[in-house]
This record gives sequence, C-alpha cells and structure tokens, in this order.
Amino acid sequence: MRLTLKPSVVVSPCDDGALAYDIESGQLHRLNPLAALIVELTSAQRSQEDILAEVAPLLGESAAVGCEAWIAQAIAEGLLIDATVATAPPSADELRRISTELRRTDHVLAAFLCQQQAVEIDSSDPQQWYRLGELAHIVGRRVEARASYEEYQRACPQDAEVEHLLLALRDALPPPRASNTCIEHIYSYFASFYDRNMCEELEYQAPKFLWEALAMALSGRKDLIALDAGCGTGLFGLAIKPATQCLVGVDLSEAMIDQARQRGIYDSLEKAELTEWFGRDPARQYDVIGLCDTLIYFGDLGQVLPAAFKHLKPGGMLGFTVEKGEVSPFIFTDSGRFTHHQNHLLAVVDAAGYRVVTQAEEVLRFEYGEAVHGWVTVVQRPSDKSVV
Repeated sequence: MRLTLKPSVVVSPCDDGALAYDIESGQLHRLNPLAALIVELTSAQRSQEDILAEVAPLLGESAAVGCEAWIAQAIAEGLLIDATVATAPPSADELRRISTELRRTDHVLAAFLCQQQAVEIDSSDPQQWYRLGELAHIVGRRVEARASYEEYQRACPQDAEVEHLLLALRDALPPPRASNTCIEHIYSYFASFYDRNMCEELEYQAPKFLWEALAMALSGRKDLIALDAGCGTGLFGLAIKPATQCLVGVDLSEAMIDQARQRGIYDSLEKAELTEWFGRDPARQYDVIGLCDTLIYFGDLGQVLPAAFKHLKPGGMLGFTVEKGEVSPFIFTDSGRFTHHQNHLLAVVDAAGYRVVTQAEEVLRFEYGEAVHGWVTVVQRPSDKSVV
C-alpha cells in the first residue's frame, strides 16, 4: 500500500519536528523530527517498506522498529492513509473559513496552521498575509510573524501599526514612543469594540486598580479637578467621575474620544498627543491626573512624567499603570508595547523630586490566556514644591 498524508491534515515544520492538525477530527499531532520526515516522505506516495528503506541508514536497529510502530500507529489514527483512496484536500477558501472559526473559538494554534496552509495555496491577498502574521504572533512563531507582516507591508506600506510591530520583530532600534500615526491607526479600528474586548474578553482591571490606589491616597476626597490623560473610551473616567467636580479628558485618537463623549461624563475632551499637551504651560492645575494604560506606548518615561507633574497642584496626585518589565530600564516587546522595570519608575519620579505614595503589582488584564502583570503607582507632588 502506498501511503499519503490524509488530505484533511495540515502540517507545519517547527524547531522540534512538526505540527499536524486534522481538520476532520480536530486532533493536533506533535511530530518529532523522525515522524516529520516520514510524513514528508509520504508526499511521493511511497509504501511503508519504501519509507523504512529510506530512513534505515539514519537509524539503529531498535529505532527502525520504533519507526515501523509509529507508521502503524499513524495509519490506525488515520493520519496516514492509502494513497489510492485519498480525496481532494481543502481549498484555500475552505482553510481560511476554518481558520476563522478556530480563532473565534480560541483554538489559535490550529487556526494558525490552517491559515498558513491557505496562504501557501493562494498568496495573492495581502489581508490573508496579515491574518497569518496575527496568528503567528499570537502563538509565538516570531519568524513566521515577521515574514507574513513583511509580505503584507509590501502591498500595504501605509499601515503604521504593522510598521511599528516590525520594528520589534526585526529587533530594530525601538522608537522613543509609538508614533501618532500608529496610535491613531490602531484605535480608529479598535474604538467601536474596545470596551467589549477589554472588559468582557480580557478581564481588564487597570481602571479599577488605579482608581482604588488613588482614592486611598486622596483619603476619600470628592471635589476633585481631575485629568484623564489618554482617556480612551472613558473606562477610567467612569471610575473617577463620582469623586470629581470637573473631569477633563485628553486622547490622541478621535475615534476613542467619540466613544468617551457618548458617556457624558467629561466636562471637556481634547484631541492631543500627550508629550505635546503636557509640554504646554498649564492652563490649570489638577488635584489628580490619571494615566491608565497610557504609558505602555512610551519607552523612557522621563520624556512624559516630569512634564505631566507640572500640571499637578501642590499636594496633588498622579497615578499611572504600566506593564511590568523584568529588564531594566524598559524593553520594546513584540506586542509593540513597552514594559518597564520598577527601578526605572522610581528613578524617574526621584529625579523629578517627587515621591511615590504607593506602588503595587496587579494583574491588569489577560492576553491570549496569560496574565499581564503591571505596576499601579501613585505619585504625589510635595505641597511646598513650585512648578517643575
């Protein structure tokens, strides 16, 4: 009997062999290097005897027996079948549809394998390269993510988000911060479903933790003049609103500001980039400033925090969240965001002559099923300190 891989099985090489996903059964097989070689040899529809003869020079006698046993097992499981009864494999359209459904149900590794096979069959659509890049990114296939995004970028060079991600995937010199164009591109797409995605799917807790830390530091004050810097759709604004007499929001994304405006909680909203906004002479000073998950797009926080401090009243509080980094001072990650080491946060605050009131490590949200740990930090401007 001449053997072939079951047509419903898609295979992808990996560092320790290969992955094989059977679309019909939903079973994922992890193949060691020898099993991956055997599967590759079936592409020429060899018999079991031919395959064993091919690999025999590579194996000792005991390994050859194991090889024969694996082929028998693969036949029993339906991974390898009689080549004469093989049907047509799924089309690129079918594989894309299956990949979409698998991703929707959080079977992202299988979704990646199907999408990879779909692109191998039909590589003409740039959006399919983008989808493959996303899936490769999610499952940690860094080389494939970079290659896929590069294929997409050749057709769509105007995509600022992918350009930003490729800086990380190419291990290029990181930017000081994500560009205005990148942020606006990300959130013009994300704004309409941001709250649902973050709160329902990713269990987003950063606004809650930040407000709880600030409320404790502020000893229950209810008359605050507050700035929500990088306000987004207003999730932190909702948390702080009951304690304010005036709430101002600033964000770079017009689409996110539109969502925040619909909440009706802000006394004013302004579209602006934060380093530019904080660099202005203060039109007013605030009792409290919140930067909830805003600084994840900045590298050195010395470029934004000292400027933000001068917008605080004497004795005022500034609270922020960042993703926790294990490398000092900060690193630019493959997500396109920065993580910050605790030492960097303390050094920036200390250099400005301010003091940390409280700092705690919390799980800010989940991403691809993994907890995202971050620092929730509250800083106070000394009561007798002039504008920095």
